[in-house]
Amino acid sequence: MILRQILRLSSLFHSTVSIHVRRNIGLSAIVFNKTKELDPVQKLFLDKIREYNTKSKQAGGPVDAGPDFQKDMNESLARLQRAYGEGDLTKFPEFKFEEPKFEETPK
Repeated sequence: MILRQILRLSSLFHSTVSIHVRRNIGLSAIVFNKTKELDPVQKLFLDKIREYNTKSKQAGGPVDAGPDFQKDMNESLARLQRAYGEGDLTKFPEFKFEEPKFEETPK
């Protein structure tokens, strides 16, 4: 009886440990991959992402967006403004939660 419980606990322990080991191996593979030289396609992809990031910071918005994009954006914002009311719809709303006021009642 005790032997069965020990074996059952050991199998549970074994499965838990194996899951953690697999996760750690997966994470360490990602870390070691960053230290190695990247695949040329991956390197090209990362370079293009970084290039777009710098261009978008300089432009202050989407890169290579023509007047059609701006027109569609303004129409969408106007439609949302009519549907949901006032406020700047390009920013995340700010929520203010106040603590409830509890009053002590005499016993």
